[in-house]
Amino acid sequence: MSSEARAPASPDAHALHSDSHEEAHNDIVYPAAIPFVLVHVAALGVFWTGFTATSIIMCITLYVVRMWALTAGFHRYFSHRSYKTSRWFQFVLAFLGQTSAQKGVLWWTAIHRHHHRHSDTPLDAHSPKHTGFWFSHMGWIFSPQKNTADYSTVEDFSKYPELRFLDRHPYFPAVLLGVACYLLAGWSGLFVGFILSTVILYHGVFAINSLAHVVGKKRYLTADDSRNNWWLAIITLGEGWHNNHHHYQSSTRQGFFWWEIDISYYVLKVMSWFGLVWDLREPPPQVVHGEARLGRKVIERVAEDLVASYPLDTITARVREAWSHKPSLDELRDQARKKQDEVAAYMQELDLPHVPTMDELREEIRSRISERYQNSPSLDEIAERARELILVRLSEGLLGEAEPSAI
Repeated sequence: MSSEARAPASPDAHALHSDSHEEAHNDIVYPAAIPFVLVHVAALGVFWTGFTATSIIMCITLYVVRMWALTAGFHRYFSHRSYKTSRWFQFVLAFLGQTSAQKGVLWWTAIHRHHHRHSDTPLDAHSPKHTGFWFSHMGWIFSPQKNTADYSTVEDFSKYPELRFLDRHPYFPAVLLGVACYLLAGWSGLFVGFILSTVILYHGVFAINSLAHVVGKKRYLTADDSRNNWWLAIITLGEGWHNNHHHYQSSTRQGFFWWEIDISYYVLKVMSWFGLVWDLREPPPQVVHGEARLGRKVIERVAEDLVASYPLDTITARVREAWSHKPSLDELRDQARKKQDEVAAYMQELDLPHVPTMDELREEIRSRISERYQNSPSLDEIAERARELILVRLSEGLLGEAEPSAI
């Protein structure tokens, strides 16, 4: 067995791209969608060619094999490096994945890594929360401000010339596969075996970007809307355990429990017995059981979401009413301009009746998540951070009302 894939670093021909974060729906270049639409129209050719036993077997086989190449290859290997393999098999994974006609391996990896850094924030390329269901499902693909990849995030793979070649010619493997299907089974092989399976594959993969952030259950407290969905896991060979994945992204196995079917992982496990892949990562027991402390990023974003649910304008008005026997706002404004955190600390000491107390916040958090998540040892940290944010924003709201300045 050859050693793990390595190659000396070399300059990448790709220019580095910066992400643009303007409104997603205002920049769709609809002509870019024409080839995508034509593929869907071409799938109607199955009514002209008819279905043969061979073409149906080809359709099912190509769907499963290419879905596996995307989930086990593009996703779990290239995007998350959750296991290791040789350089030659790395190329096989990339080539097989690109027979799906979902652009190049480096592009796909860069886009997905960006998604995880900004999942379900306005910077996410495909978030149902911010851009709507259909845009997150497929509209973002045609938006130059959403589908531009930052290749500086994939330098670990862009150093390989064979991967750069595939990325520069993203549809070459798919064209070869289409020709092979025609040669093997004629027009039915092309339209049923290749084109129809490609269209079904598109929407199976796209459903993880859209449905897996809308439909299903949240076992773990994450900084996004990822959900677990058993039937999505079936049609995507394990990707439907999406909340599991966002909870611990570096795990090769996404079905954390024995009853969570994860076909992509099963295949990789068998391959590891023969030395094709190795060092498959497993989620630690404390992660699986929700006993690990949450990262700072998750705590911050969950606290932000909690704060957003409070009517801070109303609370500010009530605090102002309750402040009649306290130092004047003008005095505090002068102090705040010198050092605003002193004001927030002062408000903390006041423990005003209309500002949620630490115990109230803690109970509020627990009541909101107890029905949807496992318990987390970081609940107190979230409550503390949420209270800090509320106090700071209340102080900003109060002290921001400076006297009108002369114009």
